[in-house]
Amino acid sequence: MLVTEAPDREPWWRRAVIYEIYPRSFADADGDGEGDIAGITARLPHLADLGVDAVWIAPWYPSPMADGGYDVSDYCDIDPRFGTLEDADAMIAEAHRLGLRVVVDLVANHTSSEHEWFRAALAAAPGSPERGRYHFRDGTGPGGAEPPNNWISAFGGSAWSPVEDGRTPQQWYLHLFAPEQPDLDWEDEQVRDAFDDVLRFWLDRGVDGFRLDAAPAMAKHPDYPDADYPDPTRFDTGRWEGNPHWDVDAVHDIFRRWRRLVDAHPGDQVLVAEAVVRGPERLARYLGPDEVQTAFNFDWVHAPWDAAHLRSVVDRTLAALQPIGAPATWAMSSHDETRHLTRFGEGDLDLGRRRARAAVLLTLALPGGAYLYQGEELGLEEVEDIPEALLQDPVFVRSGGRHRGRDGCRVPLPWSGERPPFGFSSGTVDPWLPQPAHWADLTVEAQQRDPGSMLQLYRTALRLRREIRDLRGPDLHWLPAPEGVLHFRRGERFECLANLGDSAVRLPEGVVLSSPAGDGQVVEPDTAVWVVHP
Repeated sequence: MLVTEAPDREPWWRRAVIYEIYPRSFADADGDGEGDIAGITARLPHLADLGVDAVWIAPWYPSPMADGGYDVSDYCDIDPRFGTLEDADAMIAEAHRLGLRVVVDLVANHTSSEHEWFRAALAAAPGSPERGRYHFRDGTGPGGAEPPNNWISAFGGSAWSPVEDGRTPQQWYLHLFAPEQPDLDWEDEQVRDAFDDVLRFWLDRGVDGFRLDAAPAMAKHPDYPDADYPDPTRFDTGRWEGNPHWDVDAVHDIFRRWRRLVDAHPGDQVLVAEAVVRGPERLARYLGPDEVQTAFNFDWVHAPWDAAHLRSVVDRTLAALQPIGAPATWAMSSHDETRHLTRFGEGDLDLGRRRARAAVLLTLALPGGAYLYQGEELGLEEVEDIPEALLQDPVFVRSGGRHRGRDGCRVPLPWSGERPPFGFSSGTVDPWLPQPAHWADLTVEAQQRDPGSMLQLYRTALRLRREIRDLRGPDLHWLPAPEGVLHFRRGERFECLANLGDSAVRLPEGVVLSSPAGDGQVVEPDTAVWVVHP
């Protein structure tokens, strides 16, 4: 019934399950309290056993860590806290030996303020080629003492910081994120040529693709007009339309250039856009035969636990992508998002775990690819009680403490043992963020012994996803269902039923996997089942 056919010849990325690794929090091999590349290499067998197809590694480049590694000071090296280029080569080789592809983060909208380019720009005069690599503009008002326009930063406050060099009028530089992350000007040919070399550098080292950070930010309106924000206190790009610094049409020229470069390189590499834009129709403009192959589906990431809303996201996503033949992707968590177990639980972790178990079956049953974030296979929740003195996300500081930031989803993983650091580190130094004591029940070691654990559910679901032939195609057909229930068919024999309602529904025949442990006679609320008919 579940016999695997001969391997498909379609590109691997069309329905791959990709596991995100946040290097600082995955595994610490040298005992300094922070994760590293040697730790990743040592734990790759866990991911091979889990059944994913690839890993996506968040930035591992040299960085002052003003924004968790997304402030890059050298794009062709490894941060010493994580290891060396030789360590990266060994990790890539071991991943390939285990059958795993490797996708690396490419942060190209901005550099670190410690990058040699930006230091040279600050030392140079207005109008110089050095400043031409970034967005330097004269201020407004007397002596240029006010920002050039009203653009806002994703981390709060103005997107402009002044250059303190005593010149008049005063110049300002643009940073859509932290001040330590000055935006590059992608109209500058020096910038374009240099990043061509960056892509070739990593392709030649064997990576299988790039995740393109903040993709819609990389082009700006050439006249720098004021933005018309629905709410100027919120960097809410999913609601913006016609914004002069986000989702500007010129951004597509960059990705066409990169697609030509990648396609000319031997192999089957993928470009993945991180593009939070207004709806799947705008997102689809980033995809196609001459731009990026896939993109993150943030409408699914941000969707509430509501059947009608989730069905609408599925329908709109598939309808937008079908004309261009691009695959959908589905994810529930990442290093930037509150862990979905906490979001779904609405203050009740037991409810959150129940819904998270159902959610992974629903997500992995949809056509296209999927992304998992490290630790979700263990049922980890958002850590919401990290002492303020230990918080490191710039969101916390720049919001004046109103928003705690993203540290709660970046707490180091628990691998084994009864107390912190739970096998994350072998050293005597505390992990860079504290782990909850109750994670002793959620370690990989503990869950391997429990056939009903979240880890075992993920392993089984990923194995069946590979084996069930009907899950390989692009089709999805909704079946009649009570209110609050999502029920669909893939192919001729596979069905997924997810009960998000308030009442139990009849259990279909042919169940091969159920989100609750044990054998039920009905599908209870907040649970899901997979069915394969003879």
